[in-house]
Amino acid sequence: MRPRVAVLSGFGINCELETMAVFRMAGAEADRIHLNRLVRGEKKLSDYQIMAIPGGFSFGDHLGSGRLLGNRLRFGLREEVRDFVTSGKPVIGICNGFQVLVKMGLLPGDNDVSLSQTASLALNDSGQYENRWTTVEFDHYSPCIWTSGMDRIRVPVRHGEGKFVTNDNSLMDKWAKSGQLVARYVDSSKQYPSACDEILPYPISPNQSWRNVAGVCDPTGLVFGIMPHPEANHSTWLGAKWTRERKDQGEGEGMQIFHNAIKYVSRN
Repeated sequence: MRPRVAVLSGFGINCELETMAVFRMAGAEADRIHLNRLVRGEKKLSDYQIMAIPGGFSFGDHLGSGRLLGNRLRFGLREEVRDFVTSGKPVIGICNGFQVLVKMGLLPGDNDVSLSQTASLALNDSGQYENRWTTVEFDHYSPCIWTSGMDRIRVPVRHGEGKFVTNDNSLMDKWAKSGQLVARYVDSSKQYPSACDEILPYPISPNQSWRNVAGVCDPTGLVFGIMPHPEANHSTWLGAKWTRERKDQGEGEGMQIFHNAIKYVSRN
C-alpha cells in the first residue's frame, strides 16, 4: 500500500499542488487538506503517514512569516500534531512551512515535543525578497531521514524572511552537535564537505542565516524544515543550468528528499 501524505492548504499556502506532485512522483498518495477540516475533525491527521506544510504566504505573513498558521496548528491541532510526531511519522515544512514549524516550536524542537519556540526566521539581511538559486549541503551525520545519503543539491530560494536565528547562541552549538543543523548554504565552487560556521558572503548565503543554516531537523530526524524549495527542482529541465549542462531529461536533484521519506515510511 502506498503511503498517504497530508498536504496542508488554506490561508495563503500556495505551493500545495507542486508539493502533492513530487510526493506522487515519489510513489505516495497525496491529499490536499484545508487546515480547518483537520481542526474541525472532518479529516484525521492520524489517517496519514506523512504531513507536509508547503510554501506560500500564509495569512499574508502578518505578525511575521508563519506566525499565525503556526499558532493555528499549535493551539487548534496541538495534541494531534504531538501524537503524529511521537508515533514516528515524518513531517516536512518547506519555506513558509519551515517558518510555521519553527514558530510553533516543532523545530528545532525537543525530545518532549513541548512545542516551545527556541528559534526564528528573521528578515533577510538584504532587506528584500530573495528569488535565486543556491547550493545546499547536507550533514552526513545528521539523524534526518529526509536527507539520508545526500551530499548537495542546487535549489531555489523564494523568501523575504529566511534568516535562521536564536536568542541563545549556546543552542546553536547544541543543535550542531546533535546534527540538527542538517542543511547549510555553501559555495558551489568548493569541494564537499565545505559547510562552515562563518557566515558566507551574500548571495552565497542569501539571507545571512547564522552558520549559513538552510534547514534543520528535530532530535529524532523525522521533522524537517528547509527554506529553499526542493520541490521546485523535481526535474532536470527545471535546473538553472540545464541547457548548458546538456543533461538528459530526468528527475531533478530535489526529488531524493521525497524518495527518502517514502522509503522510510515503507520500511517502518
